Amino acid sequence: MVVGVPVTEADHAWLRELWVKEWGGEIMVSRGRVYHLDEMQSLLAWDGETLVGAATYHIADGSCELMSINATVEGKGVGSLLLAAVEDAARAAGCGRVMLITSNDNLDALRFYQRKGYRLVAVHAGAIDEARRIKPSIPLVGNYGIPLHDELELAKPLGQGVVASR
Repeated sequence: MVVGVPVTEADHAWLRELWVKEWGGEIMVSRGRVYHLDEMQSLLAWDGETLVGAATYHIADGSCELMSINATVEGKGVGSLLLAAVEDAARAAGCGRVMLITSNDNLDALRFYQRKGYRLVAVHAGAIDEARRIKPSIPLVGNYGIPLHDELELAKPLGQGVVASR
């Protein structure tokens, strides 16, 4: 598998379709701010000629916020590969850490990120209730039947590493 930036219009179209399917559109609301897909950096994962995953992130003012990681196949290490590539990109941009927000129902993501060295640094109580006012398509109930209300913030300090590229 290889990771690289989207280059062709087909790459960008695939990413837009993935966002619409997984996130309900081309915007994401995090900590009360609206992010548009076209404002973010993106990485795609290929298995041969087949796209199998994407990560989007935002680097500004020496800070990196991971917005999304999606793998279209499970159990092949796509998420881990994409996460490592985002961390490498953040490190190369001079960021001292990567942070992310996930919802209170996303138990699978919490397990994944904690195993990768991320620590819970804040709970933003009621943040999803507020985000729903901006993006009404956010459901009331999420994974495992858990009501969606809060954002959980995780972060990982970065050390030195090798930058991944395609």
